[in-house]
Amino acid sequence: MAEVYAFLADGFELVECMAVVDILRRGKVDVRTVSIGKSYEVTCSHGVRVIADELFDDIAPEKATMLFLPGGKKGTEALAGFRPLISALKKAADNQSRKVAAICAAPTILGQNGLLAGKKATCYPGMEDRLIEAEYVDDAGVVTDGNIITGRGMGVSVDFGLELLKQLRGEQAADIIKHQIQHPETIKK
Repeated sequence: MAEVYAFLADGFELVECMAVVDILRRGKVDVRTVSIGKSYEVTCSHGVRVIADELFDDIAPEKATMLFLPGGKKGTEALAGFRPLISALKKAADNQSRKVAAICAAPTILGQNGLLAGKKATCYPGMEDRLIEAEYVDDAGVVTDGNIITGRGMGVSVDFGLELLKQLRGEQAADIIKHQIQHPETIKK
């Protein structure tokens, strides 16, 4: 079974994380939320407190199929400054059998650490200069290039989660969840 770690730091964007976690869990993916701090409690960008499943010190990130970074300005800054996570991301990005996903501000972490060189990627508008050596895609909400998946922002969180599910379990699994959640593409007009 695919295993995904979703990394949390104070100031993360709640919807960008939890919509994705929800979709993946509906799709039978083992997702674990991971606090990079010393406490399981993490506070999102709008004051909602969340209890993470794990602490970073207690996981083995190299065993995960996918590493996922939600956005949120303050949360992204904290994730970017956490060296053990950056090391884990680099190892995952170098292994084509593993995947790295980031949404909103978080793709800048990948760009600033050389993980997007030669790849297409998107992020929150106005931050594209931090997608170093990437080809910025400004007309798509979700961009997959090889083993890297990036998303534009909170408004595409459901589509981003469905793309991660597709990458992990296949298009059929993603289509089943798309129908179950009444995604607009599945509603007959």
